[in-house]
Amino acid sequence: MRVIFLGTPQFAVPSLEALVSAGHQVLGVFTQPDRPKGRGNQLAESPVKVVAQPLSLPIYQPERIRRPEAVEQLRSLAADLMVVVGYGQIIPQNIIDLPPYGILNVHASLLPKYRGAAPIQWAIANGERQTGVTIMRIDAGLDTGDTLLKASTEIDPDERAPELSERLATLGADLLIEAIKQIEKNCARYEKQDDSQATLAPILKKEDGRIDWRRPAQDIYNRLRGFDPWPGAYTAFRQQGLSIVRATPTETHNVLEPGTVEVKKRDLLVGCGDNTALQLTEVQPSGKKRMSVDAFINGYKPISGEQMGEEQ
Repeated sequence: MRVIFLGTPQFAVPSLEALVSAGHQVLGVFTQPDRPKGRGNQLAESPVKVVAQPLSLPIYQPERIRRPEAVEQLRSLAADLMVVVGYGQIIPQNIIDLPPYGILNVHASLLPKYRGAAPIQWAIANGERQTGVTIMRIDAGLDTGDTLLKASTEIDPDERAPELSERLATLGADLLIEAIKQIEKNCARYEKQDDSQATLAPILKKEDGRIDWRRPAQDIYNRLRGFDPWPGAYTAFRQQGLSIVRATPTETHNVLEPGTVEVKKRDLLVGCGDNTALQLTEVQPSGKKRMSVDAFINGYKPISGEQMGEEQ
């Protein structure tokens, strides 16, 4: 099948590779323009572009996909089908109408749950035990199109967003190829979503990573896993920023008020809601490198009764 691929992040790479391996003719790869990255602000190529180059696929990087020149590029390629995987821009109706078989989207949730930009992160942050991938036909709404195929997977209790993303990317690539087979055989059966069951997974903000110590420890731990690597999980200690890199939820026999520190030999606990605590194992003070809690205790010498949090 003649396919145009629109994708940008690492999550999209397995789907592009699967299309090529399955023998589909990828007429063009549309991905976001190179962006400044890192301390040196050097231009960085998207993961999809990095993979598309050695495959000798035509690459297009319009600033805005809805601009007339970009729409005309898409039209001139005359694809049978378009595939979108984390492209990073809203696809307008005049592009949706171009390919005869529509536009398939590989979405990292079991729609209609977790519509939006960050389904993997919010599924973990909300303590979900199961998620999956949906192949959906794009319409003008936010992940509201008819679904074609779904595949589910369990979320490991200690799994973080990058690990789950890698698994779902592979699952989604396999499902995409199966969806195209059904379209080619004219046996694809689309199903409308139940909007009443919809939940949202909005784009992450820096503020989402701020730890509210009044939450139960398990909730904080879930957000720590879900918001890895960005925005992370952060708090304040002695009026300075402190990122919590790794931790374990635990119950405490002593009543620790939320945000209250307890040092027990080489262990560092912080009180959370519902008489629970978070045992810290790796932290990163603002402007410093990551360090074990043992190194943090040696260097900063925290004292039981001190407070963590924005309210000092």
